[in-house]
Amino acid sequence: MANQLRFRSGQVQLARLRVDSATVLEAGDLVFLDSDDVKPASAFAWNTDLATTQSAFAASFLGVCHQQSADGDTDDVSVDLSPNSVYEFDVNAATYEVGDDLGPDEASSKLMDQQLEAVASGTLGIARSREYKAASSSLLRVSFASAFHTGSANANAAIG
Repeated sequence: MANQLRFRSGQVQLARLRVDSATVLEAGDLVFLDSDDVKPASAFAWNTDLATTQSAFAASFLGVCHQQSADGDTDDVSVDLSPNSVYEFDVNAATYEVGDDLGPDEASSKLMDQQLEAVASGTLGIARSREYKAASSSLLRVSFASAFHTGSANANAAIG
């Protein structure tokens, strides 16, 4: 069910991060930092409602995973933290303007690993649209805002 990683342009800045042996990751997963290791969005704890969960996820959002990690693997994985990379991602079918804020979509009170949806501006977004779609589309070029890259637009990306 995993998508292939669809990098389109820009500067990638990879960080090597540890993974627990029970964590399964696919290239293209949206990942967050859970204490000292990387986990996919679907492993993020649900909190009250979608908006509350998206806001909490944005505060620990790392970026886009660039390699898989199977059950039992403990090798570090590469994660793109760059706000300058552009990826083509699955989104809820809709029209989009350049600059629209997006957050992780959900299914059955669980964040999705590789799908985004439009969100209200503020602390919910982890990505921005990088193209205009006049007709309803389920694929969109986006750039991400890691909470761990001080050059990103993530409100949590600050030192000190």
